[in-house]
Amino acid sequence: MSRPERLFRLMNALRVLPKPVTAARLALETEVSERTLYRDIDSLRASGALIDGAPGLGYTLTEDPALPPQTFDRIEMEALVVGLSDVRQRGDAQLAQAAESALAKIAATMPERLQRQIVHATHMVYRYQAPTTVAPDMSRIRTACWDECALDICYQDAAGAITHRRVYPLAIVYIDRGAALLAWCCLRQEFRKFMMWRMETAEPTDESFRPNRVRLLRDYISQMSKAYSEDAPRKA
Repeated sequence: MSRPERLFRLMNALRVLPKPVTAARLALETEVSERTLYRDIDSLRASGALIDGAPGLGYTLTEDPALPPQTFDRIEMEALVVGLSDVRQRGDAQLAQAAESALAKIAATMPERLQRQIVHATHMVYRYQAPTTVAPDMSRIRTACWDECALDICYQDAAGAITHRRVYPLAIVYIDRGAALLAWCCLRQEFRKFMMWRMETAEPTDESFRPNRVRLLRDYISQMSKAYSEDAPRKA
């Protein structure tokens, strides 16, 4: 691990770990000896990071020069906490960890008064029913969406039939039971919504559908909106 990468990892550990963080824990996170860790702490302080603490007491990042100062009012703070708390409960492990890290980074840019509002937010999210198990590897599906590359999936439909399909992944949506993939299905030549918990496998391919993702997603959303508006009067 290069020194810049190590210092970056140390800063992130100071942001996200419960405070104060012991030298032993920080050394473990950055894979160095405690002696090297003390030198790295001094380097971060020299670069402008305000880090309180000392050997034997633990360390707390009280001012982060790497992030711009943020100004949120109280209701905006509550909205951030609620939104990221919901992601932690509904998302897969990688997404949940990212939500926790994001909130810690936001908090690190704020004065102590606003940090206390995050810790003691009055809004909370708790879902009694756990979401249905997600796909085997959500990170692969996310990456395929970002890279605009086709996926080969093995999918079990509601009737239990298993098919192998190539799809163009457009977006991941969260519904009551869990997550679903909005995609163009090359097998059926139409838009389909694939429930993540019914995917047996999802393998990335070298086929790119760039730059069609935005157009395809717009058309799919338009199609869903039209179907909903036509169905709404019948339900009324």
